[in-house]
Amino acid sequence: MTRVVVDPARPDPGAIARAAAMLREGGVVAIPTDTLYGLAADPWNPAAVMRIFDIKGREEDRALPLVAASVSQVTQWIGEMDIVTSRLAERFWPGPLTLVMRAPTGLSLKVTAGGATIGIRVPAHAVTRALCATFDRPITATSANISGHPATDDPDGVADRLSNGLDMLLDAGMTPGGPPSTIVDVTQGDLRLIRAGAVSWEDVNRCAQR
Repeated sequence: MTRVVVDPARPDPGAIARAAAMLREGGVVAIPTDTLYGLAADPWNPAAVMRIFDIKGREEDRALPLVAASVSQVTQWIGEMDIVTSRLAERFWPGPLTLVMRAPTGLSLKVTAGGATIGIRVPAHAVTRALCATFDRPITATSANISGHPATDDPDGVADRLSNGLDMLLDAGMTPGGPPSTIVDVTQGDLRLIRAGAVSWEDVNRCAQR
């Protein structure tokens, strides 16, 4: 595993380009987010996605969340948003709100666990957004841990537990930690809370009804 130290606010473009090249080759890269460290791979590459399940020891019946560089990248690769979804994205992105949208054709079925939807967000972390922008599409961001074990905000913890399976670790120091992202399904007409997290359900509903 290659460990590359990056500034969390102003990541070196060369380091980000190396990580993006690794993803294009089917690699798995540990990345910082605005909550905890995650595992990035190309969600359109089934072999790369399978490596994440192997690294984590995770059951394949659980979908993998995605992160993107911007709202425009989400609409380009995942799909257009309705008025309410656009309102939520405008209000809470970048930030810890995951929106469950219809999965696009071509996305690895292992990412969606065979389902028709995918969770995605734009994180409030410069390193993650820069990687998505350089890679030019969304990437996976499931927590960087062995399945069933606590997720971590510490790059040393990622290196200690997962180094044998990873190709690269983008080390931006400790991440903010805290609650995970709130997950909201926007595909059913009425909003549905899937997981409570950093953004309150009350704030989500208040924004949607604005």
